[in-house]
Amino acid sequence: MSTQPVTSTARDVVRGVAPKLIDLSEKVLFGDVWERPGLSKRDRSFITVAALIATYRTDQLPGHLERALNNGVTREEIGEIITHLAFYAGWPAAMTAGTIARRIFDARKP
Repeated sequence: MSTQPVTSTARDVVRGVAPKLIDLSEKVLFGDVWERPGLSKRDRSFITVAALIATYRTDQLPGHLERALNNGVTREEIGEIITHLAFYAGWPAAMTAGTIARRIFDARKP
């Protein structure tokens, strides 16, 4: 599991508009917060995926689902997160998250 931030097209696009935002994301969020010893990267991924589903942040969800899988969160656990959140974040948010997760799962080898 890499400690380096994942470079994404979205980050590259935003870098041209708000370079300091990307600098802070890479140095503070991924360089410090994600590296703190109080939670494992797996736990941080679990929390982040749940927060993104609950707040309907569909643009950020695919990258963090990928990161979650890379950090050891299983497909089954992602399914459970989505199901659980249907009752707390709303059915549409959960259904959208399920659709996005399906796309991510299908694009990866089992």
